[in-house]
Parts: sequence; structure tokens; C-alpha cells
Amino acid sequence: MRPTGMTQRKEPRPLEVRLTPLDNQQLANLCGALDENLRQIETAYDVAIARRGELFRLSGPPVQTQRAAQALRHFYDAAVDHLTIDDIQLGLVELANRSLAALPAPSLLTRKTDLHGRTPRQTQYLRQIQEHDITFGVGPAGTGKTYLAVASAVDAFEREQVARIVLTRPAVEAGERLGFLPGDLAQKVDPYLRPLYDALYDLMGFDKVAKLFERQAIEIAPLAYMRGRTLNHSFIILDEAQNTTPEQMKMFLTRIGIGAKAVITGDVTQIDLQRGQR
Repeated sequence: MRPTGMTQRKEPRPLEVRLTPLDNQQLANLCGALDENLRQIETAYDVAIARRGELFRLSGPPVQTQRAAQALRHFYDAAVDHLTIDDIQLGLVELANRSLAALPAPSLLTRKTDLHGRTPRQTQYLRQIQEHDITFGVGPAGTGKTYLAVASAVDAFEREQVARIVLTRPAVEAGERLGFLPGDLAQKVDPYLRPLYDALYDLMGFDKVAKLFERQAIEIAPLAYMRGRTLNHSFIILDEAQNTTPEQMKMFLTRIGIGAKAVITGDVTQIDLQRGQR
């Protein structure tokens, strides 16, 4: 007896690709020893590839099988000569960059009307932030990871996708003992969050940022003070994340609530933690 109220999910049909003109040596170069090149393509696109002669059957999500089919044709044309694993990996990166270039670049709603990534990596970073709830931005100083994260937060706030922006950063220089520093909470952490403030002022203007701070629509939240909170409908930026301990990172990730988006940025070459804290 078939249960009611349930539908059977059909698996997508495999995509068949026939490589022409047929050349057995090119096929051998494409596949590699023990099909090692095909395994690389399978892993890159999360598909399964079955081959009989020049006929390839690709199983997986339709978008991924289409991309894998494009890769097979690309590498078959290049397989006049021997293809190494390095050739396949470099070719996959090239194809990924072409796909990114063909997509429209994300446009951000800020005071600066024409804000977009200047490089393919920055464009990919902005797209990842838009498409995912949690994004890690890792890179050296000057690559725009913090500024673009703040710009994405402003964009989400202006589009009313989130209700507030929360900025946080570990105050390693103060040993996280912020209670011993003079002033109120904002004054204690102001020097450590200055790069985030500068980006906000540039993107929204000083007066608007000041008003949003008064309404607590923009909030400073030192990492040491976030324990026990749940941040719903917020855009959260954790800057200088390379200076968080594993326990602090776990604590931060569990603060992310319903409708929230988080961007974690850091530079692994600038770790200030003591060796025993990493």
C-alpha cells in the first residue's frame, strides 16, 4: 500500500556527452592513468562520471553536470598532448574564473552608488556573502575583506534584510580584560574597532551612523562580552578572527540566530595569540 501525502523524488537523468572527433590517444590523455583526471573533475563538480569509449554519462545535480560536461569538452580539446594532474587543476581554476566573470557582479546599496569588487576574488567574496549565512574571508591586509564585509552589511541593512549590524573583534592587545580599561563600553573597545567604524562612516556618512548607534541599530559587541547572547535578524562581522581561540570561535558561531548572517575575516599571518592559546 502506497502512503498518501508523500511524493517520490525523481533523481535527475544522467547527462550523456559524446566527445568528437574520436581520437583514442586524446581520450587516454583526457582520462589519465587509472582515470585519475576524471576523478579530479568528479571531485571538482561533485558528480559521478561513467565512461564507455567516447561516451560519458554524468550523474548529479543538473547545474553541476552541465559544468562538468563543459570541463570534459575543454580538456578533451587540450588533450592532444599529455595532461597531468596539475594541468587539470589549473584548468579547473581557469574554468571557474570564466564562470564567475560571466555572472553579473553584485551591486551594493550604499552611499557610494557604484560599489563592486575590483578583482574576480573580491567579486566572488561578495557573491559568497550574499548567498551564504556564514562566510569566511581570509587574506592579507589590503585585500578589502573587512571593507567589503561592512559594505555587505550596510547593503543588507538598507534593503531591510536585517534589523541591525553587529561589529565584534577580539581585543587581544588588552588581553580581553576590558573591565580594567577606562570609560564606558564604547570607549573601551573603540580603538580596537576603529577600522570597522571608518568603513561605516565612509559608506553611510557620520551623521547617519551616529543616529543608528543611538537607536542601537548598529551595535558594538566585544567578543569577550558576547557569551550567552543570541543575535537574530542581524548582520554580524567578526574582524581579526585569527586572534580568536577555538573556544571563542565556537562561542561566536553559536551566537548566530534566526535570520542572521555572519562574516568572519582574518589574516593567518598576523596571529597575536600566545602559542598555548592557538
